[in-house]
Amino acid sequence: MTDQPNLSFRPLEESDVADVVALWERCGLTRPHNDAERDIAFARGEANSDILLGELDDKLAASVMVGHDGHRGVVYYVSVDPAHQGKGFGQQIMRHAEDWLKKRGVWKLNLMMRAENTKTRAFYEKLGYEVEDRLNMARRILE
Repeated sequence: MTDQPNLSFRPLEESDVADVVALWERCGLTRPHNDAERDIAFARGEANSDILLGELDDKLAASVMVGHDGHRGVVYYVSVDPAHQGKGFGQQIMRHAEDWLKKRGVWKLNLMMRAENTKTRAFYEKLGYEVEDRLNMARRILE
């Protein structure tokens, strides 16, 4: 689409939390074992993480949680309101997250997604992301 509208970007503020959680729910990103509000509180406004919002006409259209460990960047909760999908907003919010990382000297962004999520994989491949031969392991250390 050549005439895609451009989002305006800003960090999440306290008054945005309920709207962002609702967006994540509409996008199917929340899980019973992850408390979205707790994730937001943990990430926002820190030196190495934040939640970035993309707005269209001053209304929430997209969001991303972005952060880094001092070496590599990562994104979570990449979301575009279902009413606005297919307009290039996913690409815009990802580029904004990449810019956020670049400004902090982070040179690589790692992605994690469920293997069965072929639609999301295709989206990231279109943006230039590649599959790397890595094994991702995890262990919950706090409940």
